[in-house]
Amino acid sequence: MLVIHTQQELAEQIAEWRHHDEHIALVPTMGSLHAGHLSLVELAREHAERVIVSIFVNPTQFGESEDFDDYPRSLERDQRRLKTTATDMIFAPDVETLYPFGPDKATTVSVPGLTENFCGATRPGHFDGVTTVVARLFAIVQPDVAVFGQKDYQQQLVIRRMTADLSLPVTIITGETVRDDDGLALSSRNSYLSDEERAIAPALYASLQSVGQQLQAGGREFAELEAAAIEKLNNAGFKVDYFAIRRALNLEVPDRDCDDLVVLVAAQLGPARLIDNIVVTI
Repeated sequence: MLVIHTQQELAEQIAEWRHHDEHIALVPTMGSLHAGHLSLVELAREHAERVIVSIFVNPTQFGESEDFDDYPRSLERDQRRLKTTATDMIFAPDVETLYPFGPDKATTVSVPGLTENFCGATRPGHFDGVTTVVARLFAIVQPDVAVFGQKDYQQQLVIRRMTADLSLPVTIITGETVRDDDGLALSSRNSYLSDEERAIAPALYASLQSVGQQLQAGGREFAELEAAAIEKLNNAGFKVDYFAIRRALNLEVPDRDCDDLVVLVAAQLGPARLIDNIVVTI
């Protein structure tokens, strides 16, 4: 497994792979890898002969009061974990490689509409940072396929929209959310939780399951289902940012006849902001 830090080294290796007509899959990450990330690597291998995992804690997607400085960074540990997978290369650029004029003067890619609600409303500028860095990675790596996780449901929709709108020749694939035995979605930020908070955290997924079951049983009073779930989570110790039932395709408010739904939640628990979702097909 190669570990590459510069754009020139990356281009030379990709040119060699392309010379042999090999397809390339990219798995963009911010490191601190867990089993969810590793599942994306295995999914990527199903679609390409070569798999690149990028590791870069992107400063432009963090707000001023967010955890950029504290976000876990563990390249050596990530290398050890990726050696057990189908990864061919780790691309771990520095800030200057991805933002040659500096993050504050970077050309920005923005996707209107999809980014204005939910995590976009709570974290202004977050999705501009995500789409900007992903567009830069696509330009540098030029992958055939890129793989993202379903846990960040809104994010993968935004990236799909950006890719389609800019006619980028990259196929976007979404991998299923990987969970602990108690249902909590794996996340690098789970490490922020105390033992007491960690014991409470599975209630987030349980709330999604409960609403999903009610939808499957014919429940269509969306606002009432959302309000009841928010009250229950707040009483359990969460500070709910949003709990919403939306169209799976575009996050618009569904009508009663919509059969493809997504239930999304974001909530603060202690120092950790947790997000999760389930897709419900009636």
